[in-house]
Amino acid sequence: MASERMFFEGDEAQQVEMVPGALRRTLGHGARMLLAEFNLAAGAEVPTHSHPHDQVGYVVSGSMRLSIGDETRTCEAGDSYYIPGDVPHKAVTIEDALVIDVFCPPREDYLEE
Repeated sequence: MASERMFFEGDEAQQVEMVPGALRRTLGHGARMLLAEFNLAAGAEVPTHSHPHDQVGYVVSGSMRLSIGDETRTCEAGDSYYIPGDVPHKAVTIEDALVIDVFCPPREDYLEE
């Protein structure tokens, strides 16, 4: 096996404020995927954006309105979603939420902070 790191301590992951009310921590990652945690305050908005990475997510708690392409839905605790690479998407938090996302390939910008 390559010399990729295989274990990550939770207290190593620093929070980064992406936009007001949206905090991200980059958790585990390897050559082909990256795991991130998002703490989203009620009313926080992650504006419409796109990236070449496929993204799959799981809402651990809370709720948000998620728009993927032309479709918008309310996602609540227990719901999950898939966002293909290069598809515009945005989120508006309805109530404080904890969301876990996986990006493939890894988002290099999430490794630099």
